[in-house]
Amino acid sequence: MGRSANSDLDHTDLLKDITLSPLLKIAYAPIYAHPLPEGHRFPMLKYELIPEQLRHEGSITAENIFEPQQCADEIILWTHDAGYLNKLKEQLLTLREQRVIGFPQSPALTNRELVITQGTIDCCRYALQFGVALNVAGGTHHAFADHGEGFCLLNDMAVAANYLLKNNLANQILIIDLDVHQGNGTAKIFENENRVFTFSMHGEHNYPFHKEKSDLDIPLKDGTDDMSYLSLLKVHLSKLINELKPDFAFFLSGADILATDKYGKLKVTINGCKQRDEIVFNALQKQKIACVVAMGGGYSADIKIIVEAHCNTFRMAKDIYNL
Repeated sequence: MGRSANSDLDHTDLLKDITLSPLLKIAYAPIYAHPLPEGHRFPMLKYELIPEQLRHEGSITAENIFEPQQCADEIILWTHDAGYLNKLKEQLLTLREQRVIGFPQSPALTNRELVITQGTIDCCRYALQFGVALNVAGGTHHAFADHGEGFCLLNDMAVAANYLLKNNLANQILIIDLDVHQGNGTAKIFENENRVFTFSMHGEHNYPFHKEKSDLDIPLKDGTDDMSYLSLLKVHLSKLINELKPDFAFFLSGADILATDKYGKLKVTINGCKQRDEIVFNALQKQKIACVVAMGGGYSADIKIIVEAHCNTFRMAKDIYNL
């Protein structure tokens, strides 16, 4: 910690194809909503409903949304092992590996992961110019370099962070993981990379049951409520920003911290979740730290609650960054 941000980075080449008008840019593609077997517990429908709701209420227009393409193998391989990427692309995952991931393998699923990952990279480009950008999907923090877990095949934020480092677009990156599950894959990928600081606030007695070591882990007791959750976040995030002085941040804004979540075990209200987003955005915007957001998990029985919590993140980003 204590590394100073460098304000002299040259972003010209990376940003040459981006409009100059300030705009909240959102990565979304129809492939995000991948069909799953009937009765599957992952709420894939939310990826269609989030942009639909935001457009319906007038929070965004078609101009806000961009459709990413597939991420190139070369960029994926800055983070993931070649053998693992080959398994994904050639449909060579074993049945056990598919069970650990939680999705049946298919070419379309692999393509989806490549598109989502590129969406997070593209969001970095917009965030560098406009302060913030959001991916409707992503936050796949259980993906390790050599395998996937917990509905995560490729670690989009890790790939994007390495993209920034490789292109000299950031000196010190802070990953703010506020999903209810620890970002074990992200922690492992960056365990020896001082330029990426991993911060995870998660359920102490929740998946994954074997936790990796983040740079800062804040384990939460079952039943943690709004007051306790938000107080911890304020204290630790403020201290990290002051000491680390990051010049780029990733924010994983999971909706599975909600009291209504089937697996979360916390007692955070939807308003508390909204306040969480406000705390993060205000802290980063005040210090002019570019931020990319991905949605992460959410498993409330009523999908409308999941969608509303995620939509609040987009609304809050738009308001705080005045986009």
